[in-house]
Amino acid sequence: MKEKTDNLNGPFKNLSGLKIDPLYLPADVRKSRTGWTDRKDLGDPGRFPYTRGIYPTMYRGRLWTMRQFSGFGTAEDTNARYHYLLKQGTTGLSVAFDMPTLMGYDSDHPKARGEVGRCGVAIDSLEDMQRLFHGIPLDRVSTSMTINGPAIVLLALYTVVADEQGVLRKKIRGTLQNDILKEYIAQKEWICPPRPSLKLINDTIRFCLEEIPQFYPVSISGYHIREAGSTAIQELAFTLYDGLTYVQSAIQAGLKVDDFAPRLSFFFNSHNDFFEEIAKFRAARRLWARELKRRFHPKNPASLALRFHAQTAGCSLTAQQPYNNVVRVALQALSAVLGGAQSLHTNSLDETLALPTKEAVTLALRTQQILACESGVVNTVDPLAGSYYVETLTNQYEKEAIKYFKRLDAMGGMVAAIEQGFPQREIHHAAAAYQHEVDTGERIIVGVNRFVEGHEIPIPTLKITQATEDRQVHRLKRRKARRSRRRLAAALSRLTGAAKEDDYLMPAIIEAVRAEATVGEICNVLRSVYGEYREGNEF
Repeated sequence: MKEKTDNLNGPFKNLSGLKIDPLYLPADVRKSRTGWTDRKDLGDPGRFPYTRGIYPTMYRGRLWTMRQFSGFGTAEDTNARYHYLLKQGTTGLSVAFDMPTLMGYDSDHPKARGEVGRCGVAIDSLEDMQRLFHGIPLDRVSTSMTINGPAIVLLALYTVVADEQGVLRKKIRGTLQNDILKEYIAQKEWICPPRPSLKLINDTIRFCLEEIPQFYPVSISGYHIREAGSTAIQELAFTLYDGLTYVQSAIQAGLKVDDFAPRLSFFFNSHNDFFEEIAKFRAARRLWARELKRRFHPKNPASLALRFHAQTAGCSLTAQQPYNNVVRVALQALSAVLGGAQSLHTNSLDETLALPTKEAVTLALRTQQILACESGVVNTVDPLAGSYYVETLTNQYEKEAIKYFKRLDAMGGMVAAIEQGFPQREIHHAAAAYQHEVDTGERIIVGVNRFVEGHEIPIPTLKITQATEDRQVHRLKRRKARRSRRRLAAALSRLTGAAKEDDYLMPAIIEAVRAEATVGEICNVLRSVYGEYREGNEF
């Protein structure tokens, strides 16, 4: 970076734009404190404010879950990949859905053309979900599903599949992303407007509490906020504030904070700046514990413990010199582990070019296994605690996030801020500033704007063809033709009535699933009652 070569004794800037001094001393930690004593800031592992981790023994007691995100083509294609990953040692499954499924459209919808199975697995019906988990015992494998707008529908499908396997609902384990606020902020995959979408989330929280108590009903995601171009500070602030919004919404719906808060989880990006990411994770735990305690007064200590999944940064990977991505992923994974993640996905080296090949995803999994088994970083809890640099950064990130909290509070909360375009504008400006640094060479990206080679070595890639879409559409149409129209119509009518009456929706959605309603048909009911969200030009 130009700044480094021009001023070796002055401060550098990290990815969030904070000035990083050449040397840190005890005075820096004291100066950056967040208004609490050192002991209260740091604390012990497994105790408030959880800066050092949410469990006393962390990885000495249990390793993080190695949960590789995977999905492509048809349910059979992805099922084969899941069986392969389980044989290779992955300890949890994570479903990537294709764009039509994420948007609540069936594969035969005109808007789905050219997208079926391309960026994830196509799931239209109960039959697809049955095929996806064929031969996988849902009482022994936990599953994470990255789905938001139609999350309540996919959870119903998953529950019915478990029922058909004979699995007791209380034994189903997994996580539903179900974080619609970050869709309006960053990822742009939605169905209904924010306020009815919060009602759907409250219904999934209630269902999990009553029926599948080992399932996490919401995974509040900063990952996609960061992928959209935010800084680490923005990722931290907007994600935690989204979480506080869900807590407030659930309480207003009549749920008790200590009943559901221990079953909330988070999902963060692990980017390139090694120490920045570690400080962000530690600040997230502390800030969540403090703010939840201050705002909602839970009595159960587990309500204050922030559990998080991490994924290495897809936006940091490069199509140029793709083998460099192996090094990036290893460093990002190490920062997630040192930051205390409960589960981790490591990206594959070829993901900027196509879906990961079997060989590439195996190497990504081996990266986690080497960290766990060979590096020694799991031998002690929070090994970087007390570092003048890490503690100063942790304090700074908490302070900067609190500034955003105050601005969001003043706007009337996150929904109002989204309607005003505030978080969207902040991310847009951050993304533009970062790209400018790359374009001017102020920020070095190896193989892209420095150390560039004249030619690139081709690597094998996995491609999805039109034949995949044709097979999926043919099977969907055949299934629609042979089901009971009367039973289907009755189930969808009941769901429509429940939505109009603002009733608890999960029983009606499960009935619709059993009547062989598709994801698109159920989502169309929600669209007809609640309306479709249209983003304005506020930013």
